[in-house]
Amino acid sequence: MKAVPIIASFEEDTLAARLLLGVQRFRRIFFEAAEAENPAIERVVLVSQEDLVGKYYARLRVPSVRVLALSQQRFKDPRNDGAVYAYLPPDVPQALLERMVDNALDHLQLVRSRLEANERLAGATREIQVLNQIGVALSAEHDTDKLLDLILAKSREFTRSDAGSIYLVERTTACDQTMESRSSEGAPLLVREEVVDERLRFKLAQNDSVAVPFREITMEISEQSIAGYVAQTGSIVNLEDAYHLPQDIPYRINRSFDEDSGYRTKSILAVPMRNHKDKIVGVLQLINAKRDFSVKLDSLSAVVQQVVAYTERQQEIVLSLASQAAVALENNQLYESIQRLFEGFVRASVSAIEARDPTTSGHSFRVANLTVALAEIVDRSDSGPYAGTRFTRDQMREIRYASLLHDFGKVGVREEVLVKAKKLYPAQLELIRQRFGYVKRTLENEGLRSRLKYLLEKGRDEFLASQREFDGKLAQVLAEMDGYLAAIVQDNEPTVLPEGTFERLAKIAGILYVDTDGSSQPLLAPEELRLLSIRKGSLDEEERLQIEEHVMHTFNFLKQIPWTTEIRNIPDIALSHHEKLNGQGYPRRLTAPEIPLQTRMMTISDIFDALAAADRPYKRAVSVERALEILDLSVKDGELDPALFRLFRDGKVFERWKVDPYPY
Repeated sequence: MKAVPIIASFEEDTLAARLLLGVQRFRRIFFEAAEAENPAIERVVLVSQEDLVGKYYARLRVPSVRVLALSQQRFKDPRNDGAVYAYLPPDVPQALLERMVDNALDHLQLVRSRLEANERLAGATREIQVLNQIGVALSAEHDTDKLLDLILAKSREFTRSDAGSIYLVERTTACDQTMESRSSEGAPLLVREEVVDERLRFKLAQNDSVAVPFREITMEISEQSIAGYVAQTGSIVNLEDAYHLPQDIPYRINRSFDEDSGYRTKSILAVPMRNHKDKIVGVLQLINAKRDFSVKLDSLSAVVQQVVAYTERQQEIVLSLASQAAVALENNQLYESIQRLFEGFVRASVSAIEARDPTTSGHSFRVANLTVALAEIVDRSDSGPYAGTRFTRDQMREIRYASLLHDFGKVGVREEVLVKAKKLYPAQLELIRQRFGYVKRTLENEGLRSRLKYLLEKGRDEFLASQREFDGKLAQVLAEMDGYLAAIVQDNEPTVLPEGTFERLAKIAGILYVDTDGSSQPLLAPEELRLLSIRKGSLDEEERLQIEEHVMHTFNFLKQIPWTTEIRNIPDIALSHHEKLNGQGYPRRLTAPEIPLQTRMMTISDIFDALAAADRPYKRAVSVERALEILDLSVKDGELDPALFRLFRDGKVFERWKVDPYPY
């Protein structure tokens, strides 16, 4: 079937005009008239004069025209010759002419069909490309609210829809007791039966023409609403005009929004969102497909002119897109579930740390708070060495997790070392107290023997006269011993900064007493003197090395976790939090270029909390101002990053230290 069987000639070409009159089965017109009528109409033009081809060349050399030349030989001008579809003798029989016209029209139709096929193929290719782009975008978005917004926006853009909404199926599980038949003994049997309640949550709405006063609500899944019908039956709803529905369908639209806003809902396409298990997880509803996506439907006339029905092709594409979106949504929910699971794991890990050392309760969470707050300030900084530094959302998570888990390796440190509050262990100090008690009793006994000897040698009267002198000497020597013990107790207290010369301790250690076996012993044993002479903190070198090993324990533990690519640096960040820029830290003695920025921030936060946190057995808390002063001294010693410390101090990051240590 020929689409437009037209044959034409030029009025000034008498030969062609004469042959045109005898052609049957075709509409016969002159070329000028056809051009005026519609230049895109497919037609065959008869011409016998070469100069006419040259004259009308631009009009003849178009895809919708085929030229039959009435000539015994080819036109001389190659340009004119190129415009000719076929040559026929001037006296061509009518039957042959009509056959050639048929061939020319068939060729036009073939070319047109090929162009249409190419256009459809190109359109399908564009659709596939768009769907792939949408799929990539959906897969990359892990924020559920943003994901839903993206799903609806892309669906509307693809179908040129003015508005749309998303409904999600919510499933809650409960247990219901039901009575079963009696047992063989006659007792009633109760079984617990799982009951799944499903509701539809109106989760998102978009409209380009009017403001949508949106609020989330839940509704029953029933056939009374379009979304409920789709969720319940899994059927697609494609309406040309939502105000004129057949009487035999169960659902109706709620016109209250249209009446309140002056909007006009016309065409609707609602499709189920099915996951890979073919379970319906939501409903995607599109409203008012438009001819021009940019036009706003702010009047009834605009609706009449612009709104069209959704095509079958659009329906197929949206259904495919909805399924893709459902899988992305389910993956996102699974991702969030994994996140919650991991958060629980982190909480449990931190709880395990704090259970071994309750005096540091909340330390890991406070350090995480401070470090993330400092990272946020660095991210916003527009001056200084970190002006161009920006952290992604995943990098922020990486910083937070590394901060929370930085001390996990303490579970591998001996508890007596981990919780050592003073320079001496409690048993050691108790032994010293008992030793001083023994020495004091020995001195008292020696005093009594001296008095008895004096009494026997000098008599009662002289002894009584010297009684006050005996008492004074004993009191003096006992007070001296009490002073020595008090000095030991005082020097047993650890200090935040290196302090003490310990000459007094050396003097005490040089004082001997006679033990129960008659041997002379020092008031302070060499090991006790060594521990009491610790200038900073409560740990000696060996104990400090044991504590320092917690960093490697942390690293080895974190290395065993299969972190995702986005947060794979957590072990390395946590490993270096006791390194110093001047190479004096541990465990690897790294210098500034080797210490990650994330770790530098955590180090400042860790030291600040250790200084300003509540009193611990081995130290008194210092004020925030004093903690900042001590950090400043560390900066001057080349241990901490000066630019980060300024941001920490000037940005008042330390104020985050006062917030709830368990915000997550």
